[in-house]
Amino acid sequence: MIKKLFSLNVLLLLFVSGCSLGAANTDEYKVVYNNRPSQQGDEEQHITEYTVAIIPKVINIPYFNAVEEGAIEAGKELGVKVIYKGPTVADSKQQIKVIDELIENEEIDVMAVSANDPEKLIPVLKKAQSHQIKVITWDADTLKEGRDFFINMVNPETLGRHLMDTLAWNVGEQGEFAIMTGAHSASNLNEWLKWIQQHQKEYYPNMKLVTIAATDDNPNKAYLIAQKLIKDHPQLKGIIGNSSVGPPAAAQAVKEAGKAGKIAVVGLSPPNPMNEYLKDGSAQIITLWSPKKLGYLTVALSKNMATGVHPYDNQEIPGAGKIRMQDDVVIMGEPIDFTKDNVDQYDF
Repeated sequence: MIKKLFSLNVLLLLFVSGCSLGAANTDEYKVVYNNRPSQQGDEEQHITEYTVAIIPKVINIPYFNAVEEGAIEAGKELGVKVIYKGPTVADSKQQIKVIDELIENEEIDVMAVSANDPEKLIPVLKKAQSHQIKVITWDADTLKEGRDFFINMVNPETLGRHLMDTLAWNVGEQGEFAIMTGAHSASNLNEWLKWIQQHQKEYYPNMKLVTIAATDDNPNKAYLIAQKLIKDHPQLKGIIGNSSVGPPAAAQAVKEAGKAGKIAVVGLSPPNPMNEYLKDGSAQIITLWSPKKLGYLTVALSKNMATGVHPYDNQEIPGAGKIRMQDDVVIMGEPIDFTKDNVDQYDF
C-alpha cells in the first residue's frame, strides 16, 4: 500500500507538471523553460558588466546542448555575457583544465559548474574564489566549500525512487535488471543510484540488480556496454539509464537484439533522442526535466549572485518560474515522464 501511495503521489506530480506543459502548439517548447514570449532582434542584446561562465560536464551531447541553448537565451534576455565551455570528455582533469584557463584568460563575475567530481574540483574552484569569482554548481554538485549554492533539477529521492518505479511497472515487479550510469564520480548520479537501490530493496524484493555499469557519458561506450549487458545476462528484464546517454544506447542495443518489449528500457534522457524508440517499443518510459530551463535558470541565478542577491524559497525567477530551497540547494521543479503517447508534444 505504501508503494502504491508513493507511486500515485509521484504520478500526480508528473501529471500536473506534464499537463501544464502539454498543450500542442508551435511555441510548446518555449513554455517548457520560459514563461514569457522570447524577444527577438538587437533590442535584447543589452550590454552589462556581468560575465557568467557555464561549465558542463561534457559538451556535444543532446542534454548539455539543450542547457547551452537555455543559457545563451537567458544571457540575451537578461543582459549577461555567457561563456559556455566544457571538456570534450566527461573527465575531471579535463574539466579542471577548462576552469583554470577561464580563470586565467577571462574576466568572470560568476562561474557555474556541473562537476565531474565533487572533491577533485575543489582546489581550482577555490582558486576561482581567490580571484573574486563567485562559484555555484548546477546539475552535479561539489563539496560545499567549493561553491555558494547548488542548483538541483529535482528532489533526488523523488527522482531515484520514481526511476525504479518506472522499470518495475514495465517488468511485472520481478526479474533481473541493470543500471547504466554516467561517471562513477558524479555526485548527482550517485545520489540517484542510492535511492534507486533503496527503493528496490524496500518495495521490489523479486527484482535483482545484476550490475551497475559506468558509461562516462560517452555514447559509443554506452552502446557497447548495453550490447554486453544483453549478451552477458540472458535473463535480463530491464535497463535503467541513469544518465542521458544511457537510454538511447540501451534502446538501440535492445532493438538490434530483437528484444523490444522483452527488455524494458527506462531512465533519463531528452525526448528527441528517444522519440522513435518509445514509438517502436524499444523503450517504455523516459524521464527528465527541461534542460533548457536549467540553463536559463542557472544564468538568471548567476546574474543575481553578481548583484549580491542570493536565492530563497518560493522566489519567482522571471523567465524560469518559482524555485524551492532546501538549505543551500535550489530545487528547480518536478520530473516529467515521456511515453509514446506524449513524446511528440516536446522538442528538445
